[in-house]
Amino acid sequence: MLLTSALAVLTLGQSATGPAALPDPAELTTIVAARDADLFAVMFDRCDPQALSDLVTEDLEFYHDRGGLTATRTAFVQDYRQACEAATGPQAYHSRRELVPGTMRVYAIPGVGAVEEGRHRFYERQGDGPERLVGQARFSVLWRLEGDGRWRLARAFSIHHEALSPQVAEPEAK
Repeated sequence: MLLTSALAVLTLGQSATGPAALPDPAELTTIVAARDADLFAVMFDRCDPQALSDLVTEDLEFYHDRGGLTATRTAFVQDYRQACEAATGPQAYHSRRELVPGTMRVYAIPGVGAVEEGRHRFYERQGDGPERLVGQARFSVLWRLEGDGRWRLARAFSIHHEALSPQVAEPEAK
């Protein structure tokens, strides 16, 4: 038991005083849900590379079952910046991500942060055209609690992407 504890401290790079305590499960889920919402609002609604840079760790690893590995904050934000620039024309495609209700699960990782997993759907529209449901996928994300108290995306697996027959989405209720 003592050896296991010592290895955990060394592996996590924590001091001998131990890792910071994580919030209780309900609060942890609330925090992770808010970070998830922030991340996807920036990525799909705002096109704000600086805000995205602040949401991810320097050593980010993003694994995508179609696009492969994007390693480092710099590469991830640069890819995002290029996608934002491509979405500026009047007939450009615009995407929206929706977390599938009831699929998000959050698991504490002591000394590190939390893993979030779930499913999401993707919608797109061209220019001012109608929004259509076009696909869905599964994801697993490691949110790291950093020394400055901020939760940042450190590792992500975006997998099991499935195209869906384009369907006009129902307008959102206001």
